[in-house]
Amino acid sequence: MSTLLAQLPALLGVLVGALGTVAATFVADRGRWKRSLSVRWDERRLDAYAEFANVLKEIRAISVRILAKDTGVAQWSGIDPAVGLTRLTDADIRHTLAWENILLLGDASTVRAAQAWRDAIWGIEHLARGVANENEPLLNLLHRANEARDAFYRAARAGLGVSGGSVAQSELLQQRLNTTGRLPDSSSQPATVPDQI
Repeated sequence: MSTLLAQLPALLGVLVGALGTVAATFVADRGRWKRSLSVRWDERRLDAYAEFANVLKEIRAISVRILAKDTGVAQWSGIDPAVGLTRLTDADIRHTLAWENILLLGDASTVRAAQAWRDAIWGIEHLARGVANENEPLLNLLHRANEARDAFYRAARAGLGVSGGSVAQSELLQQRLNTTGRLPDSSSQPATVPDQI
C-alpha cells in the first residue's frame, strides 16, 4: 500500500498530463475547424457577392443599351428593344437567384447595401421597360447606382475582411460623364455613358 501511495503523485501527474493533452488537442482541433468553416463561408460569400454584382451590371448595361435608341446620341451603343427586353427577363431570373444567396450568406450591412444598389438598378431597368413611376433623368439614376455600388463593395469588403483602401468608382465615373458632352435636347446632362459605368 505504501508503494501505491508513493507512486500516487506520479500517477496523478500522468493523469493530469493526459487530460491536459486531450483538452489542448480538443481546443486546437476546435479552433482549426472554426477557421476552416469561416474560410469556407467567406469563399461562398465572395462567390455570392460577385454573382450578384455581375448580374446587376448586366441588367444596367442592357437597360442603358435599350435606352440608347431613345436618346438620339450616336455614341451610345443601342440594342433592339425586343432583344433587350428578352435579355432583361433572363437577367432578372438570375438576379432573383443571386439575391437569395445574398440574403442567405450576407451580413446585415452588406445586405442593406445590396438592396440599395438593387433598387437603384431597378430605377434604370424600369425606365428601359417604360414602367418608371418617376421622371428622374437617366444620368441621375446612373450616378445613384454608381454610388450604391460603391457602398455595396465597401460593405462586402468589410464583411470579408478585405483591406487595401477604397475602390470607390462613382466619383471617377461621374467626372467621365461630365466631360463627355451634352444630350441633344440642350439639357445640362452629359451625352454619352461610357460602357464602364
